[in-house]
Amino acid sequence: MRTKPHHWGLLIRRIVRGWWYTVHLGAVALVLALSPSTYHRDMRLSTARHLYVNTWQVLPWFTLLASLVSLVIIRIVVVTAISYGLSHYAIEMVVRVLVLELIPLTAALFVAIRAGFQYHAADILAVAAKAPDDSAALQARLQRDLVPQVLANTFAVLSLAMVSSVVVLVLAYLVQFGFSPWGMGDYTRTVGRVFDPTVTIGFVFKTVFFGLSVAVIPTAAQLEAQRLRRARKSNVQPGAVGLLFVLFMIEAASLLIKYI
Repeated sequence: MRTKPHHWGLLIRRIVRGWWYTVHLGAVALVLALSPSTYHRDMRLSTARHLYVNTWQVLPWFTLLASLVSLVIIRIVVVTAISYGLSHYAIEMVVRVLVLELIPLTAALFVAIRAGFQYHAADILAVAAKAPDDSAALQARLQRDLVPQVLANTFAVLSLAMVSSVVVLVLAYLVQFGFSPWGMGDYTRTVGRVFDPTVTIGFVFKTVFFGLSVAVIPTAAQLEAQRLRRARKSNVQPGAVGLLFVLFMIEAASLLIKYI
């Protein structure tokens, strides 16, 4: 359905208002997450439960799946590099493409599909619907339901990305040098040259931002739709398009900072 030109201003205001609400909700969640008073016994138990469900239950088979796919890609890259006489660039290409870019993005999308898009904000929506002006009740509900989800999704993205990256680094060495220890010197120098302090800090921050986006954006979209009484039946999860947009913008910004 096309928007008529005289409705463009209203559409832009609606988009800006939606993104502002998302940023505001994320800021509130971060403040609550950093507040010591948040972590009472019930909150710790809820956070531990979310961490177990979002991370530990899926870590082994996600790592296995990522390793199998990565092994195929590594083999293709190494064989191609050797055929062109560029074998000394194969490991660096694998690290830069797989470890720095594809694995964190894949982990974020996986957590979004499994946890972020399946997260039901029914209790929060009920509070917002019954008492839209009762900020204390809404904040209490956010503290109880949203903060554990933010912490768990952020930790899940970090854990899946880090563990899978370590496994891929081991596989890259085995594909390139086999079980011989004599390639360790060249391998560690290559990996260390890629993971300089700036790249390492950027990798961690990018993964953390991925986790925060996965946790906040779908919930903010549902709350905003309820708050504006604009909830409609749709085959697309609220916030899905916005989340994909933010993830790819974070990825694009990371590439610009590193390579331009």
